[in-house]
Amino acid sequence: MHKTIYKILTYLALALLLSPVVAQDAMLPSGETVGQWAHFDRAALWALLAVALAVLMAGRGRRMPEFPAVFSLALMTWGGVEAIIGLRQLFGFAASGHALYVMTGSFFNPGPYSGYLAMVLPVCVHEYMEGRKAGSRWQTVLAGGVALLIFCVLPAGMSRSAWLAAGVACLWVYGSLVGWGRKGRELWLKHRGGVVITVATGVAVVLLAGGWLFQLKPDSARGRLLMWWMTGRAIAEAPWTGHGAGSFAAAYGEAQECYFAQGTYKEWEERVAGSPEYAFNEYLQVAAERGIPVAVGGLLVVGCCWWAGFRKGRYGLCGGLLALGIFALASYPLQLPVFVVTASALLAGCLIGRSKAAWLSVGIVAALWGGLRLPKDNQTEQACREWMNARVLYNAGAYGAVEKEYARLYPWLRGRAAFLFEYGHGLHKQGRWEESDRVLQEAMQHSCDPMILNVMGKNLQAQGRYEEAEECYWRSIHRLPGRIYPYYLLAKLYAEPGFCQPEKLERVRQVVLTKEPKVPSTAVREMREEVGEMGI
Repeated sequence: MHKTIYKILTYLALALLLSPVVAQDAMLPSGETVGQWAHFDRAALWALLAVALAVLMAGRGRRMPEFPAVFSLALMTWGGVEAIIGLRQLFGFAASGHALYVMTGSFFNPGPYSGYLAMVLPVCVHEYMEGRKAGSRWQTVLAGGVALLIFCVLPAGMSRSAWLAAGVACLWVYGSLVGWGRKGRELWLKHRGGVVITVATGVAVVLLAGGWLFQLKPDSARGRLLMWWMTGRAIAEAPWTGHGAGSFAAAYGEAQECYFAQGTYKEWEERVAGSPEYAFNEYLQVAAERGIPVAVGGLLVVGCCWWAGFRKGRYGLCGGLLALGIFALASYPLQLPVFVVTASALLAGCLIGRSKAAWLSVGIVAALWGGLRLPKDNQTEQACREWMNARVLYNAGAYGAVEKEYARLYPWLRGRAAFLFEYGHGLHKQGRWEESDRVLQEAMQHSCDPMILNVMGKNLQAQGRYEEAEECYWRSIHRLPGRIYPYYLLAKLYAEPGFCQPEKLERVRQVVLTKEPKVPSTAVREMREEVGEMGI
């Protein structure tokens, strides 16, 4: 009886640590992660209590359960829960986390959702095969059932990087368990010609599959390529030290602005350019923010942990890390708490076994991690809820009424670009140009959205600082040359009596009238009507 109880306690501890995956709060802004962090902080303290009780109940005469086995069970549990949530969304029994997508699981976007399932799937494959080998019916049924649920929803996520991650990791796990490496060496010694033909055929199939995946969403793929190229330019500006933690968006915006300002870009680059929060490649983002040495050092640490797990035969956890590593090549998993926590547990699972010291170490580290964060995360979470309430007044145009609330929340939310933009824009609407400019300058440190430059330009224009306003508008154009709005603002600037520029006005006026918008809208039509009258 005691043995069963302390095993359940260890499972509950790890399940609690992984539970941020389903932590949702409709009172927080869309995509906000502080609620998941606050959930983890509280769960980590309870997890330490569960681990301590399990160790005490185990006593001296009993051995603790294997950490990798318990962790795999907890991870499969949450993977099954997520797959069921996705199925309910697909069939219309539950709402997704984003109005533009039918299925997101408990995430805000189907991309990270698919990546999470892709990370769980190789663990399921390993546990299923090990269960069959050991004759464990419950293990086989659980792992096989979760895998089938994931297979049902993963294609609907339309994430090519998740498909690739799941496919490669599952094949690797299967091959490791059945001894493909040993069999491959034997075949190479006996049938080298056949092996060469097989490998060449496999490479051709992979290339064809890659071409098909590219054509599935070509502009999305081109957009990723442009993001990586711009991130590479940002890395080149500070390769050893990086631009600083949390500085990716600002560094990216400057790099893209400089690139498009040269005027040598291609038409498709203008079409797919955006203002991303993340690099959609964790390796490049770490290098941009922390520098190349830190990125390489992190890879070496992960590689050493992975190799240790491989040598111990923990193929399921290694497969999960492999899937996460592949998915991180084209997405942003480590910007979300659930991936950070799960990746940390995967690394721990590659290293530790069943000793009581190891279990206590995991519990203590998690509790310290969560406990030290808890006060600040709780306060920030509450500030975000109050921001959501104040945003109702902001969206209604009651800028004067909401300004005091934004000023009160500023110390807690000053690192959030969306909050800073709303605060600065509200000050702009009240005619408080200099205060607005100060807040928007801060927003520029956390975002590459050209709309910030547009509002800054309008602040300067209202103060009669026309040359500086012109520079802001051109910077906005160079960040995203496909936008019509900054050209419209330039036209209005050049029509100002105090800054009359007829030739420049005519040039930007023609751009507004003839440039093809990415998305036709009423706003574009109204801008064209107003600018058209300037030429009369």
